[in-house]
Amino acid sequence: MSLEVTEDISAAALARYDMLIDARSPGEFAEDHLPGAVNLPVLSDEERAEVGTIYVQDDRFKARRVGGAYVARNVAHHLQTALADKPGGFRPLVYCWRGGMRSGAMATILSQVGWRTTVLTGGYRTYRREVVRRLYDQTLDHRFVLLDGHTGSAKTEVLGRLGEAGFQILDLEGLAAHRGSLFGALPGRPQPSQKLFESRLLGVLDALDPARVVVAEAESSKIGQRMIPPALWTRLAEAPRIELVAEAADRARYLATAYADVVADRKALDDIFARLPIRISAERLASWQAMAERGALAELAQAIMVLHYDPAYDRSRKRHDRALLGAVSLVPDHPASLVEAVDRVAQMVGELDASALGRDP
Repeated sequence: MSLEVTEDISAAALARYDMLIDARSPGEFAEDHLPGAVNLPVLSDEERAEVGTIYVQDDRFKARRVGGAYVARNVAHHLQTALADKPGGFRPLVYCWRGGMRSGAMATILSQVGWRTTVLTGGYRTYRREVVRRLYDQTLDHRFVLLDGHTGSAKTEVLGRLGEAGFQILDLEGLAAHRGSLFGALPGRPQPSQKLFESRLLGVLDALDPARVVVAEAESSKIGQRMIPPALWTRLAEAPRIELVAEAADRARYLATAYADVVADRKALDDIFARLPIRISAERLASWQAMAERGALAELAQAIMVLHYDPAYDRSRKRHDRALLGAVSLVPDHPASLVEAVDRVAQMVGELDASALGRDP
C-alpha cells in the first residue's frame, strides 16, 4: 500500500486519523507534541544521541546502519505492543521532527502491514509554525470575561464551578500547572514547557465556541515561568471583569487551606520568602517563620497579603483599567456563600452569552 502525505493539521483533518503517532524520542515528545498524539519512538533518547554522534564524528553510512537497526527493532516492538490490536482499516498519521527519515521509516513499515498510513510533511515543525502563527501573529475571535479579585477570593474555585455548570471557561492555571504566584508551584507537578503550554492552550481554544463568552481568571502576563502568548494576552487585556470581593481575614483563612502544602515544606517556604519582590527585614522574616512553625497559617497569609499581594493587585488593577461588569461579595471558605457567589456570576455571564447570541436573557 502506498504512503500518503499531508500538510493539513487542522483539528478537523487530524480527527480523521485513528492515531497520531509521534515517532520522535521521548525527550522531544515531552517538550511538546500534537494534541492527542501517542509517542511510539523509533529511537530512544540514548539511541538518538548515539546515532547523531556517529553521524557527526565518525561515518554517515555507519550511523544509518546503526540507526536502521534500532528503528527496525523499535518499530517491531510497537507492532507487538501498542499496535498489536489495530484492525486492517486502521489509519494512522505519523510524524517526526521534520517529516524525514524517522517518520518515513516507520510509515513505510506500517503501510507494508496494510494500514493506510499518512506522513505529516515537515513533521512537528509544520505544526509548531501553525501554533506560532495563530498565537503570536493573528487575532483571536474569542470574547472573554475575567474573574478578578484580591488573592484568596476563590477565583479558581468559582471558575471551576462555572465550567461544571456548562459555561465556557479557560483554566490558564490548570494548563500551566501553576497557581499563578510565588506560592503557586504544584508539588510533584513541574510546569510544562512553553511550547507544550501553547499546544494545550490552542487545543482548548479550538474546542471553544467563539460565539459564546469565555470566562477566565485575571492573570499577569506570566503564570509561573510560562508566558501567555500575545494573541491571547491582547484579548484578555481588553476584557471586562467581574470582581470577587472578600474580607482580608476570610481570604487569609481560605489561603491557609488552599496553600497548606506549600507551608508544610519549610525549605520551599523559606525559598519563596527570599524571592518576594519586596524587602523584608530580619525581624519580619523571623516573625513569619515563627507563624509557620506554630501553624498560624491564616495569620501568616494575612501578613503577606497586606504587605505584598494586596498592594500588587491594586497597582495592577489601576494599570490595566478593565471595565467592571459588577462585584460579587463572598466568604471564600463558607460553602453556602460560595454557591451563592457562583450563581450570581453565572447570571452575569449568562446574560452576556444571551446578548452575544441575540437571545433574551
